[in-house]
Amino acid sequence: MPPVILVVAEVAAGHLARLSTEAATFARDLAAEAGGSVLGVIVDSDPGVAAGELAAYLPRVVAVTAPSIATELPAPHILTEVRRLVDEGVTHVVLGASVDGRDVAGALVAFTGWGYLANADSAAWSGEAPVMTSNVLAGKAVVHSTLATAKGVLTVRPMSVTAAEAGAVGVVEARSASGEPAIPAVVVLDRVTEGGAAVSLEEARVVVTGGRGVGSIEGFAVVEDLADALGGVVGASRAAVDAGWIPYARQVGQTGRIVKPALYLSLGVSGAMQHRVGMQNSETIVAVNKDPDAPMAEVADLFVIGDLFEVAPALAAEIRSRRS
Repeated sequence: MPPVILVVAEVAAGHLARLSTEAATFARDLAAEAGGSVLGVIVDSDPGVAAGELAAYLPRVVAVTAPSIATELPAPHILTEVRRLVDEGVTHVVLGASVDGRDVAGALVAFTGWGYLANADSAAWSGEAPVMTSNVLAGKAVVHSTLATAKGVLTVRPMSVTAAEAGAVGVVEARSASGEPAIPAVVVLDRVTEGGAAVSLEEARVVVTGGRGVGSIEGFAVVEDLADALGGVVGASRAAVDAGWIPYARQVGQTGRIVKPALYLSLGVSGAMQHRVGMQNSETIVAVNKDPDAPMAEVADLFVIGDLFEVAPALAAEIRSRRS
């Protein structure tokens, strides 16, 4: 029987999350290889806009209005709607490897007994099952995995797939939430927005990252100024985060965010493997470091040997002068 693949999409500030566009492309290609079908689901207090955006990637989108998500964590409500679609014939579920995606994936596996393939970088259909490819051990090894069950759940690693719209816009089917969530919902008592996070690291086209070489909280002013001149977002290495110079939300790397901007500019980042796996797929990589033997040179398109406190201000000034 051909598979029926469901993409569980996420909403960010009322719109379709970037990771969900990648998951939709991943699932659509996988379904085409398998000779199966693909659909998506959006579960939100107001899913209309995001569902319309998802329809650009998939032939059918189920938009579920769940008012409780406005005041509760979404995962329990999403799980309930995914189980309903499983009862309607879905055989495989694809989610982004985000916080909510992992929550839903784990609970779904517990409820269904299906197999689980986590953190896919790519996948191909072979015989009766998908075969997932994933980089592990900080990029030092590649693992190929397949399901031991006829049905299963896959999560897609951020930035591993290049999102591409389908040739035609799909149909959006509106539904109401089916009832109480399958597991207890968690009430959100307060929401705090991180200062300076108007654009997330994952969405940014330019990321300027500071590392151990920045030296202090005050040193990050240079990083922030260059990011501002370039219209980019500030990132950080784990060393800078561990030193308390910048919040964890800015961390790029294996234990932080995976980014794929058009320009990644690092200042004082040595470039350990754990950091590089989080940014090495960027379109253009520029690194500034006093150490000519820094590992970042291995992935940089342009490696500048120099003092970041001299190079970064000069670069910011030159960029601004050309815009004036």
